[in-house]
Amino acid sequence: MHDLKQDAGIQRVNSSVRHRDVEYPEDGFATLWAMQERHFWYRGRHRFLLHALDRYRLADVGTLSAVDLGGGVGGWVRYLADRRPGQYQPLALADSSRTALRMAGPMLPAGVERYQIDLMNLGWRDHWDVAFLLDVIEHLPDDREALRQARAALKPGGLLFVTTPALQQFWSYNDELAHHLRRYSRADFARLGEQAGLQLLDARYFMFLLSPLYWLARQGKGIEGMTEDEKMALMHKTHQVPPAPLNLPLTAIFAAETPLGHWLRFPWGTSVLGVFRR
Repeated sequence: MHDLKQDAGIQRVNSSVRHRDVEYPEDGFATLWAMQERHFWYRGRHRFLLHALDRYRLADVGTLSAVDLGGGVGGWVRYLADRRPGQYQPLALADSSRTALRMAGPMLPAGVERYQIDLMNLGWRDHWDVAFLLDVIEHLPDDREALRQARAALKPGGLLFVTTPALQQFWSYNDELAHHLRRYSRADFARLGEQAGLQLLDARYFMFLLSPLYWLARQGKGIEGMTEDEKMALMHKTHQVPPAPLNLPLTAIFAAETPLGHWLRFPWGTSVLGVFRR
């Protein structure tokens, strides 16, 4: 049994919360924990996202409230708190998995709130200035409802930042391993925003410079006929921090997309960022 002290401080907005393993298996959080601070992809995504957040934050608005919805073990919340201290208060991590929230507790800065939530029934109304859905909605059968719930949770004029895997042309065995249901285009974000009652302020692809390497690395592989144990073994093998001689140059290449990718629109990328306003 887990230590009950680990549950201290985890709040619920409503009582009807349940984690759906079919959308994101809880045994994947240990892998995520190991990758979120050092892996070149997370470093690059966080850097790209922070630049977008700074662009849309008004200089004179003071402190803003912010929540990371489906934020797993808290890598983005920790990154944001460390690099923009005091700008986002309260700052919260929200996830359906109590396991993820427990794991996040020791690495989150003091004062960060933790909520166990159901993305299909958040229960917040006009509550947050900023919300994030980072590589979450591609796991959900009803992505439109997730955006509607996020919209309701935002204050009028609030901002929602969404990242997802991009473009069906990049679909591979890895998407199946990661329980992705779809990949998204900029046009998909425009459609989703309209359906959810959100104004799309910006949509742009990223991880453009490394996209040829990404595509090549995922060719010629499949998981048809694999057992669940074999799939999990492959997941652990492919989802880990690369050796330093590889991770460091990949980090540098991905880092070059910020601010480059905000000055011009990459024609494609393996991920896409959307900025929405309520």
